[in-house]
Amino acid sequence: MPTPATSPTRDTSSDPHIPAPAPREPGRAQPDPGRRDPWLLAVALFVGYAVVSVGRYRHLGQRSWDLGIFEQVIRSYAHLQAPVADLKGPGFNILGDHFSPVTVLLAPLYRVFPSSVTLLVAQAALFALSAVPVTRAAARLLGRRRGLAIGIAYGLSWGLQQAVDFDFHEICFAVPLIAFGLEALLGQRWRAALLWAVPLVLVKEDLGFTVTALAVVVAWRARHLSPRAFRYALGVAVFGVVAVALTLLVVIPSFNSAGTYDYWNKVSESGGGGPLDGLDTKLRTLCWLLIPTTGLLALRSPILLIALPTIGWRFVSSYSQYWGTDWHYSAVLMPVVTLALVDALDTARHSTRAWLRSYVLHLPAAVAAASVALTTSLPLSALTEGEIYRKPARVSAVERLLGTVPDGASVEANIAPISRLTSRCRVFWVTNTQGIDPDFIALDNSRKRYRDVEAYARTLHPDARYTIKGTAYGVVLLERRTG
Repeated sequence: MPTPATSPTRDTSSDPHIPAPAPREPGRAQPDPGRRDPWLLAVALFVGYAVVSVGRYRHLGQRSWDLGIFEQVIRSYAHLQAPVADLKGPGFNILGDHFSPVTVLLAPLYRVFPSSVTLLVAQAALFALSAVPVTRAAARLLGRRRGLAIGIAYGLSWGLQQAVDFDFHEICFAVPLIAFGLEALLGQRWRAALLWAVPLVLVKEDLGFTVTALAVVVAWRARHLSPRAFRYALGVAVFGVVAVALTLLVVIPSFNSAGTYDYWNKVSESGGGGPLDGLDTKLRTLCWLLIPTTGLLALRSPILLIALPTIGWRFVSSYSQYWGTDWHYSAVLMPVVTLALVDALDTARHSTRAWLRSYVLHLPAAVAAASVALTTSLPLSALTEGEIYRKPARVSAVERLLGTVPDGASVEANIAPISRLTSRCRVFWVTNTQGIDPDFIALDNSRKRYRDVEAYARTLHPDARYTIKGTAYGVVLLERRTG
């Protein structure tokens, strides 16, 4: 058994497709030409992710309130305050919604650069960082070229691209933790694998089950090689389940004003046949997870079991947006399916079946080509379009209008104006000020949803009077009048 600081030695003498290592000159260390590949790939991916994410922000392309919520939380942490997200309700402590204290790590960076862009750039960096362990593990087991092909396939995978295209989310911390943990598992560094997994319980409440699944796989792999690691892994598996139970039943309810976990209803309230709802959508998602990313070969690896907790809660839920391939929900699955593929490739290349050895030989290039081809219809395709690098005149006009709101003012807003205000104002979600009459109301009315915005303001706040302060490309700013 190798020590925790070393990787297992693979016998490649019987595999004609893997070249023998070049002889080393005695007394002189030989540089590894592929050593920089994972980092160079990560840098390239970071640039691509950041350009797409920040570019969409510069186009006012936010699709939800998540970016605003997370900025409010991290801004609170940065000023050493409780993590309040007024968008969820005045004074709402976010720990009563989802348990993601890991976001406090961005507070020092945000204190220096207080902007929504800081969150987007940090997310791009974390996603890109996850490509390092994936590429490194693949190169160590399969060789430099195949390892780089796997790294490219992973970096361009649809799950990561969809997450980059969906504002900011706390799972950007989970993706590299899972990737580093699985790299250690494949290298038989059992303790490191478990240590990378444990912090997942601080990323989101459901990831304790992922910790348990990863620990079970470690226990299975280490059972004959290290009895101590086997026992530790079983302990971590129990810890993951206990962490989920405590978080859902004790921690979150203690911070929630209703004393409960608000998302139980997304499992219990079903409009049809429960887990069988949307079966066609769920089957398509499984196909997307296994075919273009792994050519189905990942099914041969027990590492794929680590994906089951995330797939399970999504598919059991009655909330249809969990079932498909949109948004950020599949990002945490990408390192799992990719490194399950690497594990399966490593074992299947020694198969006695010639067709399987041939399939294994060509699959890394095939999945890389599939990811490149699919990218033409995925978010990173915007990198080839000049528009992503320019800020539209309408956005500049909207920013000038919102810039007239003084720092520290209270503002009620819908999606488009939120991200331009949360760094310096107290921002509420429209219709959810809970009796507070804000200083301003900022509405994106570009689709003419509100025929008379002043009349709409009166329905929101009957005891206050709001008049239009200015408009810009469908965004309307109203100010509360006093006296």
